[in-house]
Amino acid sequence: MPLLEMLGPVTARTALPVVTGTMAARRFGVLPVPSLEWNEQVAQETAHLYERVKAVIPSVEWPFFAPYVKAINALKRERNAVILAHNYQTPEIFHCVADFVGDSLQLAREASKVDADVIVQCGVHFMAETSKILSPDKTVLIPDSRAGCSLAAAITGEDIRLLKRKFPGVPVVAYVNTTAEVKAEVDICCTSSNAIQVVESLGTDQVIMVPDQYLAKWVASQTKVKIIAWKGACEVHERFTGAELRRYRESDPSIQIIAHPECPPDVIDEADYTGSTAGMIDWVRKNQPRRVVMVTECSMADNVQAELPNVEFVRPCNLCPHMKRITLPKILDSLVYMKEEVVIDPAIAERARRPIERMVNLKR
Repeated sequence: MPLLEMLGPVTARTALPVVTGTMAARRFGVLPVPSLEWNEQVAQETAHLYERVKAVIPSVEWPFFAPYVKAINALKRERNAVILAHNYQTPEIFHCVADFVGDSLQLAREASKVDADVIVQCGVHFMAETSKILSPDKTVLIPDSRAGCSLAAAITGEDIRLLKRKFPGVPVVAYVNTTAEVKAEVDICCTSSNAIQVVESLGTDQVIMVPDQYLAKWVASQTKVKIIAWKGACEVHERFTGAELRRYRESDPSIQIIAHPECPPDVIDEADYTGSTAGMIDWVRKNQPRRVVMVTECSMADNVQAELPNVEFVRPCNLCPHMKRITLPKILDSLVYMKEEVVIDPAIAERARRPIERMVNLKR
């Protein structure tokens, strides 16, 4: 296995920019707030959507969600808007209002080609920035701009410049879980689904990979390229332990364990499969295990459970506090008041676009 050189420690970071919806509201106008009453008409018009999620959303909760679902889907048409939702969004968002769903790479590809005036990013802030970078002429909204990411907060553009001075000539790969400022300083981006391909596409014997130390360790175990890593970590995945998973295995030896590469190495060692969120979903669809432990954010198991009710998901999962900031009421506010708009300095956006497009355009 190639050696990993760990860099750090992480220093204090600047806060993510918060941009209100004022500019977008001036361009598009503010719409009347729809009725959120639960009645027979709402029940009938949303019944087909409840069928998608009835395995994971109790019927007693649907009267709260349904009026928002109906209103959001109507406002999308009025605004010519699309909703991009990450796999970690809750089922009522993922299955009932989203137009496109997937992991970071899938959403980036959709953002680059979507035909709409407005993109509502149901994910975290770096995802909304990526959508804006790839669709600069579109209005990109995030329902709560406080939806950050511990990985994106773990490194700055200045850190990348320091790395380049310490390792001159070594290409820098940035995980997509980074800010636009960081992306503007690197050679190419990657996601967990294409990280190995990206690293090997550079044709060098070593690369700098930021900011996730655990993803870097996993990539290093799969390639001959030496990885110089940064000491960042996902606050959701780093909390899992191998001992925790061994206890599940001891209780049922037939149980299948699948893990995200952002998890620590002792977790990866216990897994039957390691892959991106999209890869994990595809694995469950293909293998249809009787019982499975999906070692990632909680809502993804719910979303797959809704699709595959015959698979039992054992849930030693962790919630992402940032993903959970995105809710149906906030999505509705975002469409009514056109908030909160994501705005990026054009000079930074132009430089950040190149490494993102280089990633998106890699042959699969």
